[in-house]
Amino acid sequence: MENALAPPPSLLKLVAHEVRWNLLRCLARSDYRVQDLVDRLQLPQNLISYHLKLLRQGQLVRERHSSADEREVFYRLEVERLQQLYWQAGDMLHPAITLSPEQALTNEKQRPHQPLRILFLCTENSARSQMAEALLRHLSHGMVEAFSVGSTPAEQIHPQARQCMERMGIDMSLAVPKHLDLFQSERFDAIITVCDSLHEVCPTFPGDPERIHWSVPDPARTQGTEEQVRAAFEQTALQLTTRLRFLLPLLEREKGLVLP
Repeated sequence: MENALAPPPSLLKLVAHEVRWNLLRCLARSDYRVQDLVDRLQLPQNLISYHLKLLRQGQLVRERHSSADEREVFYRLEVERLQQLYWQAGDMLHPAITLSPEQALTNEKQRPHQPLRILFLCTENSARSQMAEALLRHLSHGMVEAFSVGSTPAEQIHPQARQCMERMGIDMSLAVPKHLDLFQSERFDAIITVCDSLHEVCPTFPGDPERIHWSVPDPARTQGTEEQVRAAFEQTALQLTTRLRFLLPLLEREKGLVLP
């Protein structure tokens, strides 16, 4: 006879703790350092560090040393693993609990909305931020207005950034590096920094838009063969695509946006 008492999935036990739940909620929005999380949650640093360790052991968060200061560590949510474990937990209870994203979208009614405006920031605006801008336009089918700028723009887009996007069927032929001053008086729904250095000195914008940080390594700094540099840009495109794919449902839910 099957045991009547089955243990709950490890995911549910891990996220059920109040501190860990709120850590995950923070990291669902942005990458943060320990001190950032201490300030946001108003909890002791040793408590934050302890629960981050448990989340790392459960592979729900990952750490990466800042490219601006190796002593600093950014934590980010492993959304794909969390999603996988969530689906497994729901299926264990009842297969009707969760629907696929495609099924969920077909059940949504079209709602009117104002176009969302997202600005990506980095230092040179020649690779990561340009790729993020192009990818967001592509993934949202143009329903999100995406822009990118730099604090000290380069003279031109990195050729591997263009080529990487072209291999994905995305045209960046008209893209050029731009200075953030061009947009600093404009309003945005969110500002996303993809450069650790600029994260430290992110300027203010009208309306106090939400600030999000993605600690993304700069593929342009890759040393090695042309094939190794190309692979670095491919990895950056994959990471940005994953992050954007999980950003869009948040925009749908919170901003009333319905994407095709």
